[in-house]
Amino acid sequence: MRRFLTIVPAAVLAAGLSGFAKAETLTLKPGELTQQVLEQAQDGDVLVLAAGEHKGPLRIDRRIVLRGEPGAVVRADGAGSVISVQAPEVEIRGLTITGSGRNLQAIDSGVYLAKTAERAQVENNRIIGNLFGVYVHGATGSRVVNNEIEGLKDIRQAEAGNGVSVWNAPDVTVGGNTISHGRDGIYTIASRKDRFINNRFEKVRFAIHYMYTNDSEVSGNVSIRNHVAYAIMSSNRLVIRGNVSDRDRDYGLLFHSANYSRIEGNLVVGGRIDDATGAQELASDERGMLPSAGTDTQDARYGPGKCVFIYNAVGNRFRDNWFEQCGIGVHFTAGSEGNEITGNAFIGNRNQVKYVGTRDLDWSAGGRGNYWSDNPAFDLDGDGLADTAYRPNDLVDRVLWTAPSAKILINSPAVQVLRWAQAQFPALYPGGVVDSHPLIAPPPRPEAARGLP
Repeated sequence: MRRFLTIVPAAVLAAGLSGFAKAETLTLKPGELTQQVLEQAQDGDVLVLAAGEHKGPLRIDRRIVLRGEPGAVVRADGAGSVISVQAPEVEIRGLTITGSGRNLQAIDSGVYLAKTAERAQVENNRIIGNLFGVYVHGATGSRVVNNEIEGLKDIRQAEAGNGVSVWNAPDVTVGGNTISHGRDGIYTIASRKDRFINNRFEKVRFAIHYMYTNDSEVSGNVSIRNHVAYAIMSSNRLVIRGNVSDRDRDYGLLFHSANYSRIEGNLVVGGRIDDATGAQELASDERGMLPSAGTDTQDARYGPGKCVFIYNAVGNRFRDNWFEQCGIGVHFTAGSEGNEITGNAFIGNRNQVKYVGTRDLDWSAGGRGNYWSDNPAFDLDGDGLADTAYRPNDLVDRVLWTAPSAKILINSPAVQVLRWAQAQFPALYPGGVVDSHPLIAPPPRPEAARGLP
């Protein structure tokens, strides 16, 4: 039996009294957990940490469960990762984990999952005050669920790590976490078949940031007052469903070279950002990573500047989303082709659409278009569709995009005559977006909207 671990000091263990025979549950009081204890554990052991402070950093090379009783803390001394996992199928549960180093190159983390840590489970922990919260460095099939992850508060965002980072780790689930402070809430690169579901993000740069990650799912997440909610870049065949962006500053949904994805039932709501709790200003080196929100969006105290930004994105299906109170409802540009945009609600946006291009695009499919809150059309036959097509932009809009200083003339008689002439002679309209079957009433607000303004 190895229950002597609860009463025999580490010095005795160092003398070689192992006696390990079979997997057991061992309770360790503060001061009894050492690296040697971990090295002498057997696969299947359950190490229970009693309430109090246990010293890190720790390296786990066995298939064990490390579980904390209420009040159990693993604290490192500000260097390296607090807990590094090398073995497969390790479980880390119920702990407060704090005190990592601050070396970005070394990936100092609260919990670091190496490539050999397949199918790890990091669950129901408080991972507080670390550079990276959890770094999944190739650990296929891992789960990071129901954790509270809070990054460093006394550091610039450009120098901070992410709440959860996923690198080349297929079949990973990150779900049910509350993530705040740091650079990105979840950052994924060079991965596939991952699921990011039901997480909540505040006080980060991007809530979820995708790079070169394919065939994955982003569902049921909530982003509140961040710079960008969901930044999807250079990724294909995603399902992005039922997410919320609540007063994020710059963008709700951002698609850059993101293709063949389904974007359904998401809610992006603008409105005033509380100065006391809103997102901080982006550092200049961070702002260069994003297309400019421009001066034609809402006041900086309101967000987001753009509900959705679509840049060089092809073959996507946008259905039944709700875009409300943004500076621009959708900014569509740079050769984006073959996208289906139907059944969406564009409500109370300062500019419903900003389309940069010369071709005509019909945003309706199968006889069903979108709802536009500023469309004054009638439905005389009662079929639920407006009797006339909707065009969100005209020649005046194009002039204002290219020469913003022309706004001073917006109420001039010449501009009013031009707009009247376009209405009488549709051939004067420039190439652009037209909704040939606009909805006369908005579709139901997405279920994701429950509990939000």
